[in-house]
Amino acid sequence: MTAASFKFKYAGATFLVVLLAAVAVAALFLVRHTADTRSLSSLAEHAARERIDPELAARARSVAAHAADSIAGTVRAGDAGGVVRRLQPFIDDNTVAALTVTSGSGQTLFEWHRGGDASPGVLTSEASAPVRTLVESIPGAVTPETLASVAVVLEQAAPVPSVGLAGRLEAATAKRTRFTWWLALALAGSGALLAAALMWRAVNHLQHPLDSLIRSAERIGQGDYTRPFEVQRRDLLGDLQQALERMRGRLRQSTVNKSYLHSVLNSMTDAVFVTSPDGVIKVANSAACKLLGFSEEELLGRSILAALEEGERGDFDLLQAAQETRETVMRTRSGQTIPVSITGSRIDSDDPQFQGNIFVARNITDRKRAERRIRYLARYDALTKIPNRMQFHHVLQQTIARALRSGQVVAVLYLDMDRFKEVNDTFGHGAGDRMLEVLAERLTRAVPKETVVGRLAGDEFALFVDGLPADADNRGPIAQLARSLLTEVCRPFQLNQHEVFLTASVGIAFCPRDAENVIDLIRNADAAMYYSKQNGGNTFAFYSPEMNAAAVERLMLKSKLRRALERDELEIRYQPKVDLRTGRIIGAEALLRWRLPGHGDIPPAQFIPLAEETNLILDIGEWVLNRVCLDYRQMQSQGGDPGRISLNLSLKQLRQASFILRCRSVFRRHHVSPTAFELEITETTLMADPQRTVRLLDELYAMGLHLSIDDFGTGYSSLSALQQFPIGTLKIDQSFVRDATEDAGDATIVRTIIEMGRSLGMEVIAEGVESRRQLQFLRSNSCNYGQGRLFGEPCTAEGLLAMLTQQASGGSAPFAHLLRDSDEAASRSA
Repeated sequence: MTAASFKFKYAGATFLVVLLAAVAVAALFLVRHTADTRSLSSLAEHAARERIDPELAARARSVAAHAADSIAGTVRAGDAGGVVRRLQPFIDDNTVAALTVTSGSGQTLFEWHRGGDASPGVLTSEASAPVRTLVESIPGAVTPETLASVAVVLEQAAPVPSVGLAGRLEAATAKRTRFTWWLALALAGSGALLAAALMWRAVNHLQHPLDSLIRSAERIGQGDYTRPFEVQRRDLLGDLQQALERMRGRLRQSTVNKSYLHSVLNSMTDAVFVTSPDGVIKVANSAACKLLGFSEEELLGRSILAALEEGERGDFDLLQAAQETRETVMRTRSGQTIPVSITGSRIDSDDPQFQGNIFVARNITDRKRAERRIRYLARYDALTKIPNRMQFHHVLQQTIARALRSGQVVAVLYLDMDRFKEVNDTFGHGAGDRMLEVLAERLTRAVPKETVVGRLAGDEFALFVDGLPADADNRGPIAQLARSLLTEVCRPFQLNQHEVFLTASVGIAFCPRDAENVIDLIRNADAAMYYSKQNGGNTFAFYSPEMNAAAVERLMLKSKLRRALERDELEIRYQPKVDLRTGRIIGAEALLRWRLPGHGDIPPAQFIPLAEETNLILDIGEWVLNRVCLDYRQMQSQGGDPGRISLNLSLKQLRQASFILRCRSVFRRHHVSPTAFELEITETTLMADPQRTVRLLDELYAMGLHLSIDDFGTGYSSLSALQQFPIGTLKIDQSFVRDATEDAGDATIVRTIIEMGRSLGMEVIAEGVESRRQLQFLRSNSCNYGQGRLFGEPCTAEGLLAMLTQQASGGSAPFAHLLRDSDEAASRSA
């Protein structure tokens, strides 16, 4: 029931009380004055009619409102048949004389009149009510909308009239007595007071619950479903409260209110714009306001196009943008332009006021900056800020195309630093990077401004000179440029308070003489550079076809060396170490050989540098150590005494972090003592990083390994430096031994090394002993040990075992005869 129904109920009760009082008064009048009964009845009837008119009008309004509520749904759906069915109960009501339904545009949707002429004395009352429905104009909030109006005409029979009101009053007045008047007034006053008291109580009783219901309904209308109803009654108002409470609960579970929707939108980090179909902004979240620098009030009502940079507006089509993701530029309040990725979606709704678009904009400034950085890094070297290999190839390709069309010559210079790895190994990669930066600056300054300089890889640089005449010999100017580049490279580099001097090797190739495409031209320049490096570095060379053959052979050897271990192509040969006083074998040096099928033996000087370049030297070194340990165990088990076996140690192996652990593991696995082996280290390796090397050598020495300096005399070590290392043996380089009998200088060097070794308590071994004269010279200068081809070619483990077995059986020393011949030759010369 509605509030109007409750008021009608209590007003009717009051009316009945007053009517009963009037009837009682009329009954007293009828008993006392029969003659006045008719006149008093007419008077009461007239009074009743005056009261019926407002009642009939109130009822007409109530019926019209009820009819409007009944047909609201069918009118909204446009169901004409449904309208008739909904109004049928009102047509069946005898008090309803007419019904008319008119749309908001004035069109008559339904019209009905009860047949027949109106009876005399019948009272009529007409009322109308709007047909309304609740519409969700914005998400989470509903507002009423008028769809049509209902007009109702009610009729009710009126009391039968007799004479005029004035005549009846005059007749009644003349016949009333004073007593009747007082009695009637008392009864009427009592009834009025009783009716007023009842109405006052009823209104007070209904005021609080009605106010509570109104407040709760308003909260629901505003989208607040969190607070329950406060009224708790057991009458019809209680039923209404419970119905509204159930509705609030269902709405709370199934409806997203406006506050929640705003909270969700404002929690998004992306800017959100909700626009009408023509692009007018209706909603903008906090991220959108922050992105553009406007408040929400300033954005509402503006076109989304106004937020774009002026140059982007012409290409921004609303229909297309609402169906795709695209990139554009927005302009902020301060005039700053921001690149954004904007995604659009259409809002489909039958209600035009809800139709429109949603645009989600994301600031992609960081992504654009990263893309520019990536594009830069893809073409330029991050360290030296000059073109990288890809960019250099690209620019060179364009230059070659122009030169071929115009008949000009392009010269490419390929530059590689000599022994640059030593810088990284000694001072660290940070210092090496700083040196490359300085080198790039020097090269850029040393060439003409239009010359392109690029870093191809590591310490490899390249540059090209274009516009050279085709009918001239360009080698002279290019050679001069190469010399100036080498001069720049040779200038000292300042690293960690140290002056470091380096050199470079340069290879030069011409287009179109040497090649007509980028790949071949750079490859040929690289081959010429490698030729310069093989010739000692710090020089340049022009390309010739023979260089490519050497480069191809070197590349093939690299490739085949990787498979040499798998295919068991490596072999160990042993060169005996001989005591020059007795001719006995005291040990041997393990020499690595590579027997390549189809090519024969590859010299160690040729494949060892390749192994160090590719880091295969680490695997090869471990294989050699395992193989020598196996051979040593086998020779021992068969009665031979191998003495001390020497193995060559490279700088790469020494710098390997796990080298010492691997050595221990190999010796433990084969059950051999480290004291049976000697590691040979060159002077260059020894002095590369003295502080670190001395710690490693101390650990190796503590393990039981003997240490010797190989090729002594060819390096730059000083006597004081040598004293820091736990070295037990000096090996005189064969270059000095070979010419000691012919060259007085070499003879002096050999004597000095022998004396120095003896004074330091070291053993001295002469390498490369190939003639009896050399043997005699060494013995006469008290060199006790030697090795070389004079004592035979390096042999297999089986060959060495045979000599050791013969020596152990008690026979003569294997090389005693050489010593006797030497003594006889010395006697004859004396």
